Parts: sequence; C-alpha cells; structure tokens
Amino acid sequence: QNVRMHVEPGLVLSINRLRGTVLSTRRGSPPALNDKTSMIIDIASGDIEIDTVSLGNLLNRHVFGYKGSPLRNLHVSIDGNHMVQTGSLRKVTWLPFRIRATVALTPNGEIRVHPVAVSVLGVGVMGLSRRLGGLSGLISIDGARGARLDGNDFILDAAAMLPPPRIRGRLSSIALVPGGLRQTFGPRDTGSTQPSRRAGSLARNYMYFHGGTLRFGKLTMTGTDLEIVDGNPKNPFDYSLDRYQEHLVAGHSNTTPVDGLIVVMPDVQQLKPAPSVIRR
Repeated sequence: QNVRMHVEPGLVLSINRLRGTVLSTRRGSPPALNDKTSMIIDIASGDIEIDTVSLGNLLNRHVFGYKGSPLRNLHVSIDGNHMVQTGSLRKVTWLPFRIRATVALTPNGEIRVHPVAVSVLGVGVMGLSRRLGGLSGLISIDGARGARLDGNDFILDAAAMLPPPRIRGRLSSIALVPGGLRQTFGPRDTGSTQPSRRAGSLARNYMYFHGGTLRFGKLTMTGTDLEIVDGNPKNPFDYSLDRYQEHLVAGHSNTTPVDGLIVVMPDVQQLKPAPSVIRR
C-alpha cells in the first residue's frame, strides 16, 4: 500500500494498493526479495499508476528496444482525454512522428491505443495509413515485447511489457490521469479487496508478506510474517528493487511476539548515492 516501486532506474510503478501472491520462478527454490528475477507477482487486485516518463522509458528500453525496431526516441504525454506519443519512425530513414490517441480496455484485458491523428514529418497520414490497412501496413513490430498492431491500433499487454519481476493479473479498467496512466487489476472496486495487513499494524505505507517461504539475503523465513514499513509515513514509500540490501542496512528491524519481523526502511532518496563506475 502506497509504495513507489522503482523497478529499475527511471521506471517507477506507483502502487496505491495491491493484493496477490508471490511465486517463485525457480522450481525448488523460494522467491527472494533481493533477486527480482526470482519472483512472479500474481495480482488478485490492484490499483497501480505509471507516469509518462516511466512509460516512455518502458517503451524505449523493453517494448521497442529490440534490434531492428522501427520505433525509437519515444516520449509520452497526456493531453486531456488523449495520450500523445512522439518519436522517430524508420521508413528507409528515420522520420519524426506524432500520434494522438484514445486509450481503452479490450474485452480480454489488454490496452487498446487507438490513434485519432497521426503525422509524419508534420504531415497528417491518417488517410494513407487507412488505405494501407492501418499502421500495420506502414511498419512491423513483430519483435516487440507485449505489444502488437491491430490495423491502426496498438494493443498492449500490461503484464508482458514489464521487466522483472514478472507479473500476472487481469486488467479490469484503464484510465488516463494527469501525468500518467492508471491501471486497475481484478475487481473494479479495488477498495473491496484491501491489501493484507499485519495484525495490529498502523502502517500507512508498507509491504506485508505472510504465509509460505520467502528468502531475503542469507535468511529464509518459513510461515512468513514480514512487514516492511516506510521510515517516513508522510509520503509514499520509495523503494528500489535493485537496492534492497542498502534499504535494509540503512533501516532497523524488530521481532514480534509471534516470531514475525518488522523492518523499517528509508526511502531510496535517503540512501547514499550509488558509487560511480570508472571505465578505463
């Protein structure tokens, strides 16, 4: 609840609330908090936002970041009820483009980005793209991760687009919000399925893991009862998956009377800057 999850530098998911199950990607080995490739988050219900900067980085690095991609330098912004995408499109040479689109959910829980205006080199090409069968007649994105073209529309799979940790879950609604995109998983009323909470806890910003087996560093907890709490409850918990050990060392922990563990961690901005790498 109230966690800004830094999946990687420049890619942040604002988790307002989420309830689900953490599964292991490796048979015979439990998921590990300090190894995001070891876990799958199976979402039962959730309310998650992604800002436009993170969305642009996601598209550039992971969705269209493959060799031979026809799209690059992608930027996303929100203009009222429309999503605006700009970037470069390769057609013999690289050409600047701009797409203004609506966003809706498909019946099977994917995101449909439907262009209402497309320009290349500042010239409108909606008519041309329609005669060619849509954008799929202009470009091929067969190598994209979690994205495909359906005529003139981009179809995005919210789970498949993301880098580790892998997620599973069905989108029930999608909405443009100022500065980003809001995704609801599971029941439309996410308030009906609140996140799990440690008995007696008053934490506002936290991650709570219970049941099953979980590894963190050299420790393994069975019958897991682990609450990770924000050291500053006045704003959302900024937590970096890649800097778990630094969060842990900079914080403190307490054991509960029932052998549970409460770990208080600072926001990622309070950690010491990561050391610079000097290349020779």
